[in-house]
Amino acid sequence: MIRIIRPARPALRSALVAAMLSVPMGAMADELVIGVTPGALADSIEVAADEARGAGLDVRVVEFSDWTTPNLALDAGDLDLNYFQHKAFLDNAIAETGYELVSVGLGLLPNIGLYSTRYPSFDALPEGARVGVASDPVNQGRGLLLLAQAGLITLRDGVASRGTLDDIVANPRNIELIEIEGPQLVRALDDVDLAQGYPAHYVNAGKPEIAGSALLYSGVADSDFAIRFVSRKDNADDADIARFIQIYQQSPAVRAEISRAYADNDALYSLPWENR
Repeated sequence: MIRIIRPARPALRSALVAAMLSVPMGAMADELVIGVTPGALADSIEVAADEARGAGLDVRVVEFSDWTTPNLALDAGDLDLNYFQHKAFLDNAIAETGYELVSVGLGLLPNIGLYSTRYPSFDALPEGARVGVASDPVNQGRGLLLLAQAGLITLRDGVASRGTLDDIVANPRNIELIEIEGPQLVRALDDVDLAQGYPAHYVNAGKPEIAGSALLYSGVADSDFAIRFVSRKDNADDADIARFIQIYQQSPAVRAEISRAYADNDALYSLPWENR
């Protein structure tokens, strides 16, 4: 038996976008507004933004607490660029909404892992263990693939990291799968037996020892899961966007900030633009 707990899905709230973006549209035509999510991504972008301002580029960084509003705000024109999602997440968002958004640059490639503060190994997990996975379909697929690699579930042939809860064909230990919004997984670790997790989130929460102690990590060579700089199609060739991305990718201070965010453990991330 597979027991699945799914969270309620909140409606999109344009008023929230307006509240979070305090400067009216068009108020500063030359300003480059970038949307991020908290943690390693926001921190590294802030470092790049400081350098960009020093070079004469007016940059404003806006943080969002969820993974839906940054694309909504970008599509609405309230942002010029966002930096929080990988290619598969972007492709899924476009398919679901019809947004005319495009990837315009590669960012860092985070690892993900399976974490437990209660059990030292997968073998020690009890029958019916509570397991937290990301609620969004793309990041959930990465978590389910790790669970399959750990031998806890079996996925339908061929789905790989695109799998969903409906693609689970065997669950021999009757684990209870609990869908949790990605940014909240770090807080859920104390409430479940095992959770999909993002190392930088644990470092940012003051738990670097947990970041480096996953029972299993994903690989770090798949650039499809690298975080992307995303713009609208109508401003994809904007010179300021290209200039900002170049600053981000070439800045030693940005690299130092990324390393710090991952507890100076370079096994937990990679910089895929170096291989392009």
